[in-house]
Amino acid sequence: MHKQWRQVLHLEPPQGWLNDPNGLCYFHGLYHVFFQYSPDSADGDGRKCWGHYVTRDFLTWDFVGTELFPDTPEDKDGVYSGSAIIVNDTMELFYTGNVKEPGNHDYITSGRGANVIRVSSKDGRHFSEKQVLLRNKDYPAFCSCHVRDPKLWEENGTYYMVLGARKLDDTGCVIFYRSDDLTHWDYVKTLSIPNFGYMWECPDHFEINGKVYLSVSPQGLEHGTDTHQNVYSSGYFQMDGDTLHDFREWDYGFDFYAPQTFQAPDGRRILIGWMGIGDIPYQNPTTELGWQHCLTLPREITVAEDGVLLQNPIKELAELRQSPLTLSEDTPKNLTLPFEICTKTPGNFTIVLDENVKIGYNNDRLTLTFTDSTIGGGRDVRNAVVGSCRDVRIIADRSSLEIYLNGGRVVMSTRFYPKSPEVQVQANGITPTIYPLKEMELNQLGE
Repeated sequence: MHKQWRQVLHLEPPQGWLNDPNGLCYFHGLYHVFFQYSPDSADGDGRKCWGHYVTRDFLTWDFVGTELFPDTPEDKDGVYSGSAIIVNDTMELFYTGNVKEPGNHDYITSGRGANVIRVSSKDGRHFSEKQVLLRNKDYPAFCSCHVRDPKLWEENGTYYMVLGARKLDDTGCVIFYRSDDLTHWDYVKTLSIPNFGYMWECPDHFEINGKVYLSVSPQGLEHGTDTHQNVYSSGYFQMDGDTLHDFREWDYGFDFYAPQTFQAPDGRRILIGWMGIGDIPYQNPTTELGWQHCLTLPREITVAEDGVLLQNPIKELAELRQSPLTLSEDTPKNLTLPFEICTKTPGNFTIVLDENVKIGYNNDRLTLTFTDSTIGGGRDVRNAVVGSCRDVRIIADRSSLEIYLNGGRVVMSTRFYPKSPEVQVQANGITPTIYPLKEMELNQLGE
């Protein structure tokens, strides 16, 4: 039943629940994509582990299994999110070991242990014993028990780490540490801004073209019509020294959270996000079939002249394109998923999938609308203020859509669940080019 919802361009778990991408890196000729993984339950219950995909070219992927398990006192309630750094021909993984103590706790101010744990690997498959680096007592006194998601980088011979945190006064922040040896860590500073949520998750600090950015996933922002429309948000600040400014959301769709970036060997900055969010009011019907959620397509991040980050599917995915078709205006065409829609857009337009998913641009605003709650799993409307619209690119997988406008300046990602792999597509106001897409090769080598 509905096996057609299995994605063929996006990474999914073979079973169970997937969420945050972790440990993204290039090591020994392979790109490594770890992810938060609950193999026992499509609802996310049971063990919280790390799953692991590898690829040489982003077109053929191997699922090599579950790599990190909650098997020590310091991570007994979950191997939570983290990152990778390659040092001296060794893959170094850092993550949060989650501990929930029994008793009468709120698990915010008491009862939760958040331990930074390190493991090493010489081959990307076999890992050292776990080394606990930081515990709750090592964090600033103003922190609650919510401190997690270490992201590391090296700068001028020194290693740095950021952690997302919730202060005792219910404001979100990012904590900075430094180290000379990856083992002994010293607190450096904390960055935050007023009235911007109670918790900042999944921090990422990176530089592109001399500009520095701090990506965070803040919880508790006030929801608007065009901004912060989801339960939790995800975006980035531009940084000038210790000043954070011009927060901009990564993605305005229904399903995007906890992105992480890494640098490819050719210098590209590549982002992968979780195409999902926790605590959502809508549904993913694959849960009943034994799995839930996927990762986004890998996206190359570049910088516009005004400092805004542009996101576009990595160039390797163009190899999946087949002979193009032209979709005549107002003339529906039945197409088999997956496919890609590309067009220049000098004016207003509407693209409709299966009569119930509408992607439209009108009066400087992009709108994604589900008119059938079954296809959308309860999703309704998402908006983004665009300004003029020069181009649009849509990649449609078996149960997801990624929409890119203006060279990736505005992006929307969503899951959708069509009744058949063949969907009707209609365009009004434009005559787009359609590329049928070949499937990626996904091999399940692990359990």
